[in-house]
Amino acid sequence: MKTSSEIRETFLKYFEDHGHKRVRSSSLVPENDPTLLFINAGMNQFKDTFLGLEKRDYKRATSSQKCMRVSGKHNDLETVGRTSLHHTFFEMLGNFSFGDYFKKEAIECAWELCTKIYKLAGERLYITVYRDDTEALELWRDRVGIPEERIFKMGEKENFWSMGDTGPCGPCSELHYDLGISPAGHSDCSLECDCGRYVEIWNLVFMQFNRDASGKLTPLPSPSIDTGMGLERIACALQGVQSNYDTDLFQPIILEACRLTGVSYGEDEKKDVSLRILADHSRACAFLINNGVVPGNEGRGYVLRKILRRAVRHGKMLGTTDPFLYTLTALVCDLMKDAYPELLETREYSAKIVNHEEEKFSSTLDHGMQLLDEICERIAKKGQRVLPGEDLFRLYDTYGFPLDLAQEVAAERQLEVDEKGFYAEMEKQRERARVSWKGAEKEIKPIYQELADQDLTTEFTGYTETRDVSGHVLAILESDQLVEELAEGQTGEIVLDRTPFYAEAGGQVADKGVLHNDTTQASVQHVYSPLRDLRLHKITVKSGRLKKGDAALCSVSLEERTPITRNHTATHLLQAALREVLGEHVKQAGSLVAPDRLRFDFTHYKPLTSAELLGIEELVNKKIRENIKVQTQVRELDEAIQEGAMALFGEKYQKEVRVVKIPGFSMELCGGTHVERTGDIALFKIVSENGVSAGVRRLEATTGEGALSRFFDNEALLGRLSGDLKVRPRELEETVQRIVRELKETHKKLEELQLKLAQKESSNILAEVREIEGVRVLSQKVEGLDRNRLRELADQLKNRLKSGVVVLGTHTNGKVSLVAMVTSDLTDRISAHDLIGKIASLVDGGGGGKPDMAEAGGKDPSRLSEALEETYRVVGEFLD
Repeated sequence: MKTSSEIRETFLKYFEDHGHKRVRSSSLVPENDPTLLFINAGMNQFKDTFLGLEKRDYKRATSSQKCMRVSGKHNDLETVGRTSLHHTFFEMLGNFSFGDYFKKEAIECAWELCTKIYKLAGERLYITVYRDDTEALELWRDRVGIPEERIFKMGEKENFWSMGDTGPCGPCSELHYDLGISPAGHSDCSLECDCGRYVEIWNLVFMQFNRDASGKLTPLPSPSIDTGMGLERIACALQGVQSNYDTDLFQPIILEACRLTGVSYGEDEKKDVSLRILADHSRACAFLINNGVVPGNEGRGYVLRKILRRAVRHGKMLGTTDPFLYTLTALVCDLMKDAYPELLETREYSAKIVNHEEEKFSSTLDHGMQLLDEICERIAKKGQRVLPGEDLFRLYDTYGFPLDLAQEVAAERQLEVDEKGFYAEMEKQRERARVSWKGAEKEIKPIYQELADQDLTTEFTGYTETRDVSGHVLAILESDQLVEELAEGQTGEIVLDRTPFYAEAGGQVADKGVLHNDTTQASVQHVYSPLRDLRLHKITVKSGRLKKGDAALCSVSLEERTPITRNHTATHLLQAALREVLGEHVKQAGSLVAPDRLRFDFTHYKPLTSAELLGIEELVNKKIRENIKVQTQVRELDEAIQEGAMALFGEKYQKEVRVVKIPGFSMELCGGTHVERTGDIALFKIVSENGVSAGVRRLEATTGEGALSRFFDNEALLGRLSGDLKVRPRELEETVQRIVRELKETHKKLEELQLKLAQKESSNILAEVREIEGVRVLSQKVEGLDRNRLRELADQLKNRLKSGVVVLGTHTNGKVSLVAMVTSDLTDRISAHDLIGKIASLVDGGGGGKPDMAEAGGKDPSRLSEALEETYRVVGEFLD
């Protein structure tokens, strides 16, 4: 039996021996591809290569790619644990040809690896081909020797792959392995049966056509190969088991889950499903967090939170009450560390994130149960028997409260659930998610592609030369058209054969400057690379004419370049300091390096304390004072990574990379410009720290003259404040704290006086009570109360009514506050929750609560009186 690690390595080594470049897995988070929530196939990182937008220095590649299928048409979440084959996280083994070999070689390699190397029994392998792909069928039958009765022709849905509605596409051929018996226990079936006996282990995609908008297929000049073999599935076949979950990829996690929950695997199918879900979801959580995703309420963070909460719920179904999932995610890091050593860097961080979510969700689940109880009571009081699908979906979406648990509770109370309405709301939510996430393909102007096809490359001299660098104009664009010259006053884009101007990349802004010759002066306003190796300079001709073929001297504006280099090196120092002070889980999540400031986004689960900020700032300035020489070197990518160079997740790197090293402290892959010694930065000062999304923090800082100016400004501010308050600077903190305390006390007394005044006026307010269908209703506007005092007053008025409905409203600073209360004898006829919802919409707001008390907010105070008057009509509706 082969271990999964051996199976993975055997695949990669086989294709390396056949001339393929072994390529590291890209991050689960796609780089610059808004069409994808997560990487879901091995070819994703090669997408631009297949589309002709990117050139690589190899034509054959092999990889083991981390994948997630939890969204869009590739969404296996609901089937995980219930089938033997589906997972959220999985590994896709693949071999790729970029216009090199094609069907014959791909088929021969697949057969040799499966039967000669992996030693799978050839008679247990079945092949599918696209119905019109006679070439593939003949290769399998005549070249490989598979009997035609084991080759099945399939339709376009099953065996024709496309990258989208238009673009590269082609037929595919799948290898299926006969396990001999289905998980259900029967063996008298054929390949068409979906019982699980026949497992698709490998898909070979023959990318040979280009499909246009009309649907017409045109042969590609250089057909390519894209294959995918699920590691979990091939391990199942090679290890002689009936389910992916019985392989060594999952069994250690399942056994640990059994130990933690006190149950056994293989004795109860319902419990087995939960155990399999725990094993699958713990893998997904460990890898997602390692790739910089943290639980949140939208996008990738929402998916992680949903997976995590689903696992927690299944743990509770197995009887656990304490957090446990964090233990499984830590185990995943240990089990997968050989293939993915980076998991160990975030092992403790992942455990903290998961543990925190577990604790938070446990209380959320309890609250969800309380809300479900209220829904059941409300429905029962109305004499109804069906729990609304809309309410149940709100519980599911907001609190992660599962439908099946709601069904169990409903059944215990002889109630039913509106499943149809629940799934209708779920589909609406999915559509909203699709719309909010929908992105466009990276648009490359045809003219840029045309220039790239001409191999108009530019030598960048800006690391060592910045002034009077000689270059020649290779091409000129004006309004996206190739032209021969630009006249005085015209703006256009040019390509140079040599340039000192840095093109915007990696967070660093582009250089600016000038170019000139004896007859022409032009300003360089921006530099960018829409395609790798194509560098465009946006210029405006100030005098003379610039022609294609002209020579020109190029000079970078050092007024901007110098502070940019300071800020970029400071960013490297900052990241190293963050990892030292906060932990190695810190990873870059975005950056900006500009002349006036630097901005650095990083993964961290909570705001930084004053002590942490001070420690980071002191450490960076310490390294600046040490005046360390900054070293740069071009290295092989794999070699640099092995030596510990930090790489940006999701970033695509060439075979050779530039390594920027601050010896003893920092080493990163970086193409940006840097100072010669850390002392050139002079001074580093953090300006602000805040959160930008769940689990991502942002630091802004300044260096050099900017940091010094901030010091002078702060000193001046302290002087002015000391003068205004007539105290010495060292007494400022104590004085301000005293003033704040006094203001809080005064504000509290003011609120108490306003409440007493409102209470005195309550007799007048009660005079406004109206009787609707025998029910006393009071709906009034009050002034000067915050939400808490408004609630207190409403409660007092409700008690004085003894039986009835009270609605109060107020507005402060352009925002409306509403509170509704219903005495207990009327909640079976009137719900405060439903009442507040109807009137809040009139003030452009919303809210909710319980049958006896609910609150809402709004954005339109001009309609507050109208909303309060509407209360009487709405109550009348409830009583009809």
